[in-house]
Amino acid sequence: MATYLGKLGELTLKGSNLHSFEKLLLANTKEYLEGTDSVVSLHAGRLYIDCGEEFCSRVEFALSHLLGITGWAKTMVCEKEIHAIQDAILLLAKAASEKGAKTFKIEAKRSDKSFPLTSYEIACEGATPVFDASILQVDVHNPDVTIVVEVRERCFVYCNSENSCRGLPVGSSGKGLLLLSGGIDSPVAGYRMMRRGMRIDCCYFHSYPYTSPEAQKKVEDLAKNLSAYGLRTYLNIISFTDVQMKIKEKAPEEWSTLMLRVCMMKAANMVAFRVHADCIVTGESLGQVASQTLENLRVTEHFAEYPLFRPLIGLDKEEIIRDARFIGSYETSILPYEDCCVLFTPRHPILRGRIEDAERIFAQLEVDSLIQTAYETRVVKEFRAGTGAGANA
Repeated sequence: MATYLGKLGELTLKGSNLHSFEKLLLANTKEYLEGTDSVVSLHAGRLYIDCGEEFCSRVEFALSHLLGITGWAKTMVCEKEIHAIQDAILLLAKAASEKGAKTFKIEAKRSDKSFPLTSYEIACEGATPVFDASILQVDVHNPDVTIVVEVRERCFVYCNSENSCRGLPVGSSGKGLLLLSGGIDSPVAGYRMMRRGMRIDCCYFHSYPYTSPEAQKKVEDLAKNLSAYGLRTYLNIISFTDVQMKIKEKAPEEWSTLMLRVCMMKAANMVAFRVHADCIVTGESLGQVASQTLENLRVTEHFAEYPLFRPLIGLDKEEIIRDARFIGSYETSILPYEDCCVLFTPRHPILRGRIEDAERIFAQLEVDSLIQTAYETRVVKEFRAGTGAGANA
């Protein structure tokens, strides 16, 4: 039997509603581990998972993607007795030495005040056998390995904990509809909102044959990537070819990209209503491209019927790429399959569109029925954390 410990972060700052956040975190953890023999519990700021060794990879995947904890570790569980603690520390120190560690320190936390030694005494007594056997040298400032002892209802001994995603449990902050393209930005935007507790469904606009099946597969892979953090997501695939052709035919060339964004927002309003979303989320960053100037962002937002969240609005590309690498979406996002946003891109797009001009040009397109048809004929695929390809929903 293996035991894992997860550390709660921001949740511990909650007040009278702490229990509801903890209850949701427990439910999310159990959903990740559905089908295993894992026992999940939560007590005094720690999440505990006991499982069979054959399920360790599932547990470690869950803890690496679980939103609402700051870190986790696979632990040794021993008797609440100093000699048992010393034996556990000695085993971990030997293992660390074999991996090249030279120095160590002990961090002890004694939640069970009935234990006869203080935290400082536990650290001193625990380090003595390691030091006496010359396995590792003590370095309290910059050690190669930190061995942690937590004396709680049980005694847990473990090495440096793995970092997790922090944030709030998914589902604690409502639901959003993410406009997911095949680029770098939108998956990061979705992830950042999930970190704040938002459950995310996705909407993708496809323009076959101008965008290839590989471009759609790329977006499906990105939706699958997001589901690893959000437990599950639904991807609404909307065919927008007819809408784009109408824009090319009737819109002034310099307005074509901005009109496409407006039409997407119109369709997103319909999907958001259907999936009971509380807001629409985009990956826009101020000034990054022509459609994301302040004036053009105002035009897009004017046509939104839901609050429009832009979690990347003040980030530059390097910051966004850093997050994309962290969540594992970057390598998929840079695959050379274009999405419909880059098709028919004008040489000189309008940079400072006015809302009154946008309303007039949109009315001239006479595209409402095409948007309605695109919405009604959408395909919906479901993706769940840790599973393979999405299933039609």
